[in-house]
Amino acid sequence: MPTGSVSPRRADTRRNHERILTAAADSLKRTGAVSYNAIAKCAEVGVGTVYRHFPTPEDLILAVYDREVQHLVEVVPVLLARHSPEEAFRAWVIDHLAHYMMTKRGLSTALQAIPADLPKYPSMLGAVEALRQANVDAGTIRADLTAETLFRGLGGLLFLTEQDWKTEAESVVDLVWRGMCPGGG
Repeated sequence: MPTGSVSPRRADTRRNHERILTAAADSLKRTGAVSYNAIAKCAEVGVGTVYRHFPTPEDLILAVYDREVQHLVEVVPVLLARHSPEEAFRAWVIDHLAHYMMTKRGLSTALQAIPADLPKYPSMLGAVEALRQANVDAGTIRADLTAETLFRGLGGLLFLTEQDWKTEAESVVDLVWRGMCPGGG
């Protein structure tokens, strides 16, 4: 093995890692807190295994956050391959981004408790840029918009309520979409 290379994790280690992240995400969704004992029980691993994978609660919270963001990023090419650019944008915002925001309020609370700055996610802006560019190329939105502006425009999703969040998300998307269209929609 060349110097500096990392051997791949054993299959059981990868499974445990994923089970811990799944259990932690569920715990954060429900309670907004991290309990290593509860997570270990739910993941069906020993508490020492949780600590080996994630030595601090901050490590675990950031890993859950990173995993969730990665899911949002990875679905964009799939949506663009299956739908028109406009439909892909709407599906991503309503079915993925808004859903993520509604189900991750506990994660948001836990992230706010971490003293360090959150990592910036150029991959998330890259996902928004891919959707933006596909729509610019299709002529469905103005070319002068940036991914950052578009993402800021979706900030209204932060104020969704649990009751009827999907209808509210559709309204936000419709409002933002009209502002993005050439000639104002």
